[in-house]
Amino acid sequence: MNAVARPDARPDLHRPGVGAVFVSTWNVGTPERQRAAVEAIRTAWENREWPALGLLSYSVFTGTDGETLMHYSQWTGEQEYETFVRTYRDDRNAEIDAAVPGIERVELRRYGPIHRSTVGGGTGTGELPGVVVIVEADFTGEDAGAGAREEWVDSVFAALDEDAVTRPATGGISGQFHLSLDGGRVLNYAEWESEQAHLDWLADDAPLSEAWRRVQEDPRLVGGRVRRYTPALSLSAGV
Repeated sequence: MNAVARPDARPDLHRPGVGAVFVSTWNVGTPERQRAAVEAIRTAWENREWPALGLLSYSVFTGTDGETLMHYSQWTGEQEYETFVRTYRDDRNAEIDAAVPGIERVELRRYGPIHRSTVGGGTGTGELPGVVVIVEADFTGEDAGAGAREEWVDSVFAALDEDAVTRPATGGISGQFHLSLDGGRVLNYAEWESEQAHLDWLADDAPLSEAWRRVQEDPRLVGGRVRRYTPALSLSAGV
């Protein structure tokens, strides 16, 4: 079976059987190199058989910064990924690097399946995202354990519930929260109708609610970042 591209360039976020999610970032430098790298990835994968090792999907997103790519892959488990690295990864990466020299592979993080999710939490009406917003929240030390991170995610949902009345996220489609397997990070994969819708929500000058203050000022947090991406390519095994 060869790889088949999904027409909407999105992974099925709630597909059954996902035991681990791998998220990595590449820096390629320019919008032209972003496009070239996506096409090189497509070619390298579509010209090879799909690795039947527990890989369920592999998706690529282009950063709205014009410089980065994000990779989001769904696996049945961590061991299946390790087998893929030993067996299949190098020749694919070599072909991609030959087409687009100088790619900087910045970071790879491992996550469990979706911990909590919200669908239609705002007032957006679109079904397909124009942008995916990746929010990362970092914890350290004793606060990096699953319990502290789960509590923090619960506090985010409490703030979102309050927003539904006082500050609705117009254009927000869904949010999926992952906990990193190595501890220390929460990742929110949030779908929005457009980048502007997300920027408008961030720019809302309404006073910060007490619920959001608890989220943002949680003493267990040691860092965080927000990045926006456009869906570019999503591959899975052909039938």
